[in-house]
Formats: sequence, structure tokens, C-alpha cells
Amino acid sequence: MAETMRAVVLDAPGPPEALQIRDLPIPVPEPGQVLIRVMAFGLNRSELHTRLGLAEGVVFPRVPGIEAAGIVEACPGGEFEPGQQVATLMGGMGRTFDGGYAEYTCVPVGQVIPFRSTLPWATLGAIPEMLQTSYGSLTVGLDAQPGQSILIRGGTSSIGMCTAVLAKQRGMMVLATTRNPDKAEALRGVGVDHVVLDDGEVAPAVRELVDGGVDVALELIGTPTLPDTLHATRFHGVVCFTGMLSNVWTVENFYPIGYLPRGVRLAAYGGESGDLPAEVLQNFLDEVTAGTLTVPISRIFTLDQIREAHSIMESGSATGKLVVTT
Repeated sequence: MAETMRAVVLDAPGPPEALQIRDLPIPVPEPGQVLIRVMAFGLNRSELHTRLGLAEGVVFPRVPGIEAAGIVEACPGGEFEPGQQVATLMGGMGRTFDGGYAEYTCVPVGQVIPFRSTLPWATLGAIPEMLQTSYGSLTVGLDAQPGQSILIRGGTSSIGMCTAVLAKQRGMMVLATTRNPDKAEALRGVGVDHVVLDDGEVAPAVRELVDGGVDVALELIGTPTLPDTLHATRFHGVVCFTGMLSNVWTVENFYPIGYLPRGVRLAAYGGESGDLPAEVLQNFLDEVTAGTLTVPISRIFTLDQIREAHSIMESGSATGKLVVTT
């Protein structure tokens, strides 16, 4: 094995040009760690927040990246075998220690998930964080049940589209929003029943489609649209705040009685690798292989195109997941 690897390094917050590709020493794993040869990784808003200086607890310089899919290179403790296919995510990746934007990453054993698949690495790299967030939002945040209706606010994001796929798998009626009517067909392609054009206020349109409002709603835009999403939800319905596509995630002078509609419940979800059981990941991969589920990939890049990929992520023009292969 070579002694150095190519990696994306961020010395300090800045524009996409702040992402520098450099040769770094390949990490040496200690007992309790796994060295993974990264084959592909997905891009996430969390990494945009890091690059923009909005993320807390980041120590620079840093290799960003909160997820990766690849092959075990070394595992001193013997928990994983070299050559085993694995995914890793969260747990401080790309913030407190170097993450997945590299040819190799070294992570704690506890945040490594094994799998077996013949899917292309670009597809595999798109899945871990997207699936963990969508699955956790549905199960932990919303306790979504078959036959319920769900509104996905921010439907053309990767998590929005993945949630639509999982919700249809559960037999739910899916409403999803987009600001761009040209993206409506992509939403219908992942099973969305009703596409709602988002002009900042969708509650009236949602209540026309679902009498009394939806059973559950997933908020992926952030606090600017949260009040309207709450008003699109029925009495005793649940709204889960998971995403901040708007880069705004706090509510000033929050007064719950005035903010929350009567009888509507507000939850939140922020997960870790432990929220994605290995069997859930494996079952998802198996269904994608069988053609019964789809992975919403917008575009695939090489490591050398990381700046372009970040520019597209920041612009919000992607429909689905952006992925980088190494």
C-alpha cells in the first residue's frame, strides 16, 4: 500500500475554492479503529455548513466528509476483515477528525456498518447518510405508520426523495414540495403522489389535497418554512424538524403557545450511525439491486471536481444526491 493519499483539505471557511486537493499521509489505525479505502462518498449540507463556517466544533485544517463507502484496509482489533465492504458516517467525521473526502479514512469501529452488494460504488456512496436520516426521521422522529399521509417539505433534496421512496414502501400517501415546476416529474418518478409547488406557503394547498391536513410532515427547509409546515398538519399530527436547506435552524423569541398550532406536535431528528441498523442498510441495498427501490442520484463527480460539486450543492439546483467517486 502507498504511504500517501489524495484528500480534500479545508484550511478555513471559505468559498468552493477553499477546498484544496493535497497529498496526505495515509492514517495508521489503532485498536478500536478501522482504516477504510474510500470508493465513494456523498455530499451533505453538513459539509456545506462546515465550509461556510456555520458548523460548531470544527477544528481546521480538516478533511471534510461525514460519510463514506468503501473497503476495509486494516482493522487492528479484528472486528472487520480486510476486503470487507463497509459504510461509515457521522460520529465526528469531517469535524473533530478527518472525514470521507479522501482516498482513505480512519474511523472508530462503532460507526462502521458492513454490507454485501454488487451495486456500483457511486450508488453505494450515495446511500449511508441519506438512508440513515430518512429512516430515522420516519421511525424516530415521526413514528410514521402505513396508510398515513406525509408532507415532505424540501422534496427534491436527496433526503426528501429518499424519504418518499421509504414512505411509499410503507404504503403511505406522499406529498412533496418543490419551488421549481420542472422538478415535479422527478418527484413523481420516486413515487410522490402529489407535488406541491412551494411559493413559501403550502398549507392551503395541502389542506385541499388532504382534508384537515397531513398526518405527519418532514421539515427539511428549516425554520423559515416551519410555521407553514405546522399549519399543513392535522390536529394531533406530528412535524419532524430534520433539515436546514435554508441554512437557518433557530427561532428567535420562541413562544411555544403562539408558535405551535393547537394540538400539532413538533419533534426533531438528528441521528448517528447507530440509528442505521446493518439489516436495514442490507435490505435497502438488496431491494435496489432487485429494482424495487431507487436511489435518487443527481450527479456523479470525481475527486478533482469537488469544487464544482460544492458549488452545485450550495446553489440548490440538484435534484437528488451528489456523489463523488475516488
